[in-house]
Amino acid sequence: MQIIIAGTGKLATELLQSMRVGAFAKVVPWANRSNEATKSIVVHAGSGRELEAIAGYCKSTRSTLIELATGSEIESMPVAFPVVLCPNTNILMLKFMAMLEQCGKMFYGHDIKIIESHQASKTSVPGTAVNIAHSLGMSRTDIQSVRDTSTQRRQLEIPEADIDRHAFHQILINEGNCSVKLETRVYGDAPYAEGVAKIIEAVSGRELENRRHSIMEFVKNGWL
Repeated sequence: MQIIIAGTGKLATELLQSMRVGAFAKVVPWANRSNEATKSIVVHAGSGRELEAIAGYCKSTRSTLIELATGSEIESMPVAFPVVLCPNTNILMLKFMAMLEQCGKMFYGHDIKIIESHQASKTSVPGTAVNIAHSLGMSRTDIQSVRDTSTQRRQLEIPEADIDRHAFHQILINEGNCSVKLETRVYGDAPYAEGVAKIIEAVSGRELENRRHSIMEFVKNGWL
């Protein structure tokens, strides 16, 4: 089986260079995909310019699309093939998000603050933070986003070596004299490549329905 990485940005490059999927598959960039009508797994880590062509390829070859971009058009497009929507690919983070999705309603009505921080080059919607906010009954506008490197170093204590590649999320829940803080930190690129490899393994071993699947389904089903 071929694993096709669609995209030319930093994440796509990291997946092509660092991801290990074992002997069962070959990882290739979208431009070097096989022209044969063989069933594959396509990982979309691009801007969306090639999404229409990718959808056509997946439909004709009965391939599964793993969508890593948040707010992708594939979220509203009609699909005739399996699509797995992944707001995050770090497995530990996904399990944390699944926990919030299940238990977040318990904190509705409390004073809640959500802070997210990523490298300054990240301009896309912070999908993980939006997912967290939704689980806690909050909106995207309630999220405080930090891109200032000085604030990241001093207030959030992001290590200097990881300023250019990190994902930080903090939830503060207050009620009178009691407070709860939940915080996640992901540094570097390895957790993402490893997570995508595990998602690919979970997809390759199953016959998925021709519809959109949330990666949270995989977590809840114990597939990751």
